[in-house]
Amino acid sequence: MEISLVRSLMDKEFYDEHRGAKCPDRLFSQDVRKIKQAVDIAMDRYSRTVTPDEIEALFMANNPTLTTAQKQAYSHLFHKVKKETPMGSDVAQEVLSKLFQQVVGEDIANLGFDYVNGSKSSLEPLRILMEQYGDDFTPNLQVEWEDISLDTILSMTDLESQWTFNIPTLTRKVEGINAGHLIEVGARPNTGKTSFHASLVASPQGFAWQGAKCIILCNEEGYHRVAHRYITAATGMDKFEISKNKHRAMEVFDQIRKNVMFKDATGRDMNWVESVCKSYKPDIVILDMGDKFAKMGGFARPDEALKANAVHARQIAKQHECAIFYMSQLSAEAEGKVVLNQAMMEGSRTGKAAEADLMIMISKNPTVEGQEEEDNQRHINVVKNKLSGWHGIVHTDLEYKIARYVA
Repeated sequence: MEISLVRSLMDKEFYDEHRGAKCPDRLFSQDVRKIKQAVDIAMDRYSRTVTPDEIEALFMANNPTLTTAQKQAYSHLFHKVKKETPMGSDVAQEVLSKLFQQVVGEDIANLGFDYVNGSKSSLEPLRILMEQYGDDFTPNLQVEWEDISLDTILSMTDLESQWTFNIPTLTRKVEGINAGHLIEVGARPNTGKTSFHASLVASPQGFAWQGAKCIILCNEEGYHRVAHRYITAATGMDKFEISKNKHRAMEVFDQIRKNVMFKDATGRDMNWVESVCKSYKPDIVILDMGDKFAKMGGFARPDEALKANAVHARQIAKQHECAIFYMSQLSAEAEGKVVLNQAMMEGSRTGKAAEADLMIMISKNPTVEGQEEEDNQRHINVVKNKLSGWHGIVHTDLEYKIARYVA
């Protein structure tokens, strides 16, 4: 790393930005430090970008007393410098900043140790040190600002959704989603969360029928049960009809089978999810359940871990250009209520919600005493919407036996 940094310092513009106290000699090991000092001499003398060959010639000329063994050792070191590709300016600046912070940190630690052990009676040297370095703890950056020409902005803005919802009443309000979006979906147990994503992906005009490559990562129900929901959603046949006519069911499901992949993700974390996305490049990812991918260790509170998990999910969506559905449970506060809000998300009242581009909560009608059959009406609460801005409730019916949400 230090050799790459020395190579970068041979660039006049980079050197001028980091000369003197911003790049002290003690950042470097003894032998590399001498090469860096040769760079300092060359910059003062020639005031231009220099090559490794020029620095080697200057170094050898200024050190005529080197033994043969020392000359061979430095020639070998210069050979490494010449083979090294200079870091990009932004990377070199970051590396330099980190090394610099380590050096200053050592100075601060030593002063603190001296004070604690009585060899210094005042913290004044520490104050002087902090004033001396000031803002040099942070790197100087050369930012390549984004192109904001009208054509570029219009081409990149979500004027038209890449993947549209197949629930007409929802589509009229939200339309659909694009790569980079994080969609959080919450509901109480036995409300129809799995049927919801099965319906969006596999039922007629769903994401898979639109050509989206979808992966479903299951750590709640067995993948085989989830896959069965997808088959019923795609075919419109319940499990008894499928058993009687397997050929017909698979004939229909085979039309989208290449766009739907399932994996048991029990015990996996979000790093694994990122590896899957990097390797298979999906358009849409279903995390069922999202919270179970969280690493709970290292956090003072569970909600902090869940927020970090959602942050990671959003980063994956952006970096790997896919839309991620993050399925969640709602707290007991949502039980029996039709109108829901963000604070009802289980385990994280605000943290997870802050990361969502679209937040959907599904409710059902309260059970009435003496009611024999469960009401199949479902209420899709759009409680956060950075996509179209609309908030409200879309009323649908859940055809549970075939895992379809219909308007």
